[in-house]
Amino acid sequence: MNRLALWWLAWLAAAIPGMAAEARPHIVIFLADDLSWADCPPNNPAAGIRMPNLGQLAREGMNLTHAFVASPSCAPSRAALLTGLTPARNGAMFNHTIPGRSIKKWPAYFREAGYETVAIGKVAHYHTAGGYGFDHISHSGGRDHTCVDAAVKWLEQRKPGKPLCLLVGTHWPHTPWPEKTTYGPNDPALPPNQVDTPQTRAARTTYAQAVTNADRDLGLIHQAARHVLGSNTLFVFTSDHGSAFPFGKWNLYDDGIRTPLVISWPDRIKPGSVSPAMVDWTDLLPTCLDAAGVTPPPAGNAAGQISGRSFLPVLLDKRSAHRDLVFTTHSGDGAMNDYPIRSVRSRDWHYIRNLAPDRKHHTHIDKARGGSHDAGFWLSWEQSAASDPAAAAVVARYHRRPAEELYDLRRDPWELHNLAAVPEQTAVLTKLRAALDASMAAEGDEGLPTEQLRKPVPKKRP
Repeated sequence: MNRLALWWLAWLAAAIPGMAAEARPHIVIFLADDLSWADCPPNNPAAGIRMPNLGQLAREGMNLTHAFVASPSCAPSRAALLTGLTPARNGAMFNHTIPGRSIKKWPAYFREAGYETVAIGKVAHYHTAGGYGFDHISHSGGRDHTCVDAAVKWLEQRKPGKPLCLLVGTHWPHTPWPEKTTYGPNDPALPPNQVDTPQTRAARTTYAQAVTNADRDLGLIHQAARHVLGSNTLFVFTSDHGSAFPFGKWNLYDDGIRTPLVISWPDRIKPGSVSPAMVDWTDLLPTCLDAAGVTPPPAGNAAGQISGRSFLPVLLDKRSAHRDLVFTTHSGDGAMNDYPIRSVRSRDWHYIRNLAPDRKHHTHIDKARGGSHDAGFWLSWEQSAASDPAAAAVVARYHRRPAEELYDLRRDPWELHNLAAVPEQTAVLTKLRAALDASMAAEGDEGLPTEQLRKPVPKKRP
């Protein structure tokens, strides 16, 4: 082909949107449900949980070791992902709430860029997916474990055309965990923030099986995407927040907000690379837009701006850092998990502000006995606490929180030793306290008054 013909084809690709779109990567986001960062082998092999497909994805792409969700609860976490806005800004601060109608959402951004947008499984918070504007939605209701097989079938039957932006959400490892497990009681490691009882270890084995089930689902989607979509596919694996163990989900400790994030893009992202850059879930929308060749909205708190910023330069090995601080928030879930918290995390320090320290902290774990979140171990903690001072201290720490917490993550990665009252750490405490104050002020978050204003009014039964 001569130079004139090559020039003509290049001009057509730039001038005709359909042709330009063909050069854009397909984008596939795979979401796990309630999976802790420290339970993923690429981050913590000592956890003793099998995830071979995640290991393979990490060998093919980049493992971002310092990624964080905006909130450790399903609806606000996923709403932040799908809007690029923090919970205080998109309106979905509480669980089972949705972003405001006027908020621009993920599908609208990608539709404008010429993409087909699809959500299969738990992408938004169950049935709320219908309000986000995807071109195609399925299996978004209850805990339907056929959703991944359905996504594979949909992919295989899809006709080529527009570039695809596909989001698939497995329900694993959300509770209820499987009754049968291939793990023994000493196979998965017991984190140091848990009370060691036979019931806790039994729960860890069924949770570990649920994690391995999620990994199986990941493998199915990854394989189908490679087969159907080809190599020009940006593939993202992550989780909406930590697992349903005490100090994980519904908490702003790292066990609740730190999330696995592994991204591959053949010939663009260096295989087997690892980045310590700090990123959060609001950054995924602008990053994927950037990868698609679309200029993301500017980052900021003004109208028309979003909270997230593209970390594509990190993925392409052009930068080694992204954020200096990440801010997280938790509100509540009706009468459950009603304990408002805010936090700011730097690379080495974590400051947590409990807005209602006089309240007793509860979650589904200790309150919803017999429900889907009841893994049967909490009663054993209470029984152990009656005679074991160490267990009593853990249970007390779970229920009663001080107004402020400060952790040195270099020496205390499981956040067991609160340094907020230690005089030697006053400078760090003051700096992070001020950073959180500034962030909340910029977002119009007044703490408890905002919580009260935004809290959904319970619906009256007829």
